[in-house]
Amino acid sequence: MSAGCVRWMLSQAVRSTCRGSLVYRTPASRVGICSERHSIAAASWRWSPFSTDVSDAEQTPDPKKKKPALRTNVPISSVGRKIPHRHIQVISENGEDLGTLHRAEVVRIMDENDLKLVLLHGKKDPPVYQLMSGKQIHEEQLKQRERQKKMAQVQVKELTFSAGIASHDVATKLKQAESWLEKKNHVKITLRSANGESNISPITALEQMLEQMDVMVGFVSKPQAIRDGRAAMCVLRPPSAKELLQMNKAAKSLSATSSASQSKTSSVTSADTTEETSQP
Repeated sequence: MSAGCVRWMLSQAVRSTCRGSLVYRTPASRVGICSERHSIAAASWRWSPFSTDVSDAEQTPDPKKKKPALRTNVPISSVGRKIPHRHIQVISENGEDLGTLHRAEVVRIMDENDLKLVLLHGKKDPPVYQLMSGKQIHEEQLKQRERQKKMAQVQVKELTFSAGIASHDVATKLKQAESWLEKKNHVKITLRSANGESNISPITALEQMLEQMDVMVGFVSKPQAIRDGRAAMCVLRPPSAKELLQMNKAAKSLSATSSASQSKTSSVTSADTTEETSQP
């Protein structure tokens, strides 16, 4: 047998032996392997503590849902007999803390005393409720409406005067300002100076104008010069309760001082009259 035949037989034997262990992969299988390797690498990268991938956010727990707001933002009303919580903290109609009670016990107290249950603080654990009568709930609702009215945005009305305005027009506009102040509005007053030179500054003229008002006023902004001194502006508001009290005290003190001065003057006059009468 020639050497070439021997080599051919050996090569065939080697091929038949290795054919079972060798795997020939198609291009499609290579793509699948690459994608699989990429997925494994991407997964390991996503789990890295330095990763900022969107999947990190998916692993974080969902934020807690907001609980019901406090009663200051919600209309006050009775929750009825269907209490959503098993155990609640209860405040009596007199303001006494009754502690944590089971809702069945609370319903029994409501039936025995003809009371209603109102949520005070839903964010606490356990939530806080108060027992109230129908009259107390009505009074609280009225107070809440008053607070909402006070919290409403204040309107700012505007008036503009010119330096040469007639006196009766000034009185008419000031009456309008007084009516706005009585309705709890703010009033912005602007006084424009005349084109010619004037001996009175716009601030002084505005202050003299405000002295003609028949109502007490407070200032959001006191008279000040604007437009390079060619005009003056102020913002009026209704006086607060504290300011009214101080003004009334000052008026009473001035009245008492005036009365004392008048009585002293009258006593001196009577004494002079007595001396003149006693003379021969």
